[in-house]
Amino acid sequence: MSHPPIVYILSHIYKALAFEWIATGLPADQKLAFVLLNASGSPLEDFLRQQGVEVRRINYRGKRDFLPALLKTFAYLMRRRPRIVHAHLLDAQLIGLTAAKLAGVPQRIYTRHNSNYHHVYHPHAVRYDAWSNRLATSIVSLSQATDKTLLELEQVPAEKIVKIPHGFDLDSFGSVSAERTAAIRARWSIGDERPVIGVIARQVEWKGIQFIIPAFQNFLRLNPNSLLVMANAAGPYQARLLELLKPLPKGSFRLVPFEEDVAALYSTFDLYIHVPIDPICEAFGQTYVEALAAGVPSIFTLSGIAPEFVVDGRNALVVGFQNSEAISTALERLWKEPNLRSLLAENGRHDVLSRFGLEPMLNSLRKLYGR
Repeated sequence: MSHPPIVYILSHIYKALAFEWIATGLPADQKLAFVLLNASGSPLEDFLRQQGVEVRRINYRGKRDFLPALLKTFAYLMRRRPRIVHAHLLDAQLIGLTAAKLAGVPQRIYTRHNSNYHHVYHPHAVRYDAWSNRLATSIVSLSQATDKTLLELEQVPAEKIVKIPHGFDLDSFGSVSAERTAAIRARWSIGDERPVIGVIARQVEWKGIQFIIPAFQNFLRLNPNSLLVMANAAGPYQARLLELLKPLPKGSFRLVPFEEDVAALYSTFDLYIHVPIDPICEAFGQTYVEALAAGVPSIFTLSGIAPEFVVDGRNALVVGFQNSEAISTALERLWKEPNLRSLLAENGRHDVLSRFGLEPMLNSLRKLYGR
């Protein structure tokens, strides 16, 4: 078996279009292998195997499996002798970069998927980011938010940081069949309600969902047939959000724990909201790009990648942080003005298509790997 030049190490990732695109998009001379630190099989693993990509799954449920997973990853790297390891997400960073250093892998990369999360919510865990920063020979920064965290909060040398925003197969969001949309409506009981207002965000405090629910409650008073769809509806802040939902009329909201066909889910939305609570809590915010690629008129706060391309009144409506009243006002305006919805949808799709295509990201990765 030939030695793969690049090994991707991922933790707790079960379905991710980005890695499917990378696995099939990089050319043959950039051969990939994947180490998946997961507790079970996954759609991602199945996809990679179907594509003929080398996959090694290492059983990993959490901290109790850390040392065995580290030893197995080290043994794998010693056997395969890659020249590059690229780690994604915290456990993969700690295990993958440590194993790669011990195995003598010369190029050790990780992508920074969290911004200031540890600094705000878990200060004791900042040392894990520091360890990753120290071991990495290059760090992929996704946005101005991760730039700021790495450079200013963690004092990472600028020469280590490589800016590569996410890239997307954007056409997949704009070409959803009527059959797929109908299947999503049937699966999650999304009927004839209008408007359907979408939120796709893990239920954590910094995503700002607690400011969306009161705004939707106000919106309902004038638009009683509205429906709020909250997807990725799981996380440590769920109990608080369920309390906020209690005053809403029965049937006025849907909770979607997980939906694999996310492009079709966007196609059921009339309006979309994503409102993280400060400028750098979001490392990137893929949903900013996805919603606009799907042509959904949107309301945003400017976090993660958004300040770099979102313009109020051009491709979205921008509201202030932690402001339910502003969200409510924007909802009313957007629903009352169909011409504005059309303008935002058209410009939004144009702007993401010109900036976040898959090929620019792949070219940037090829350049990084060719150093």
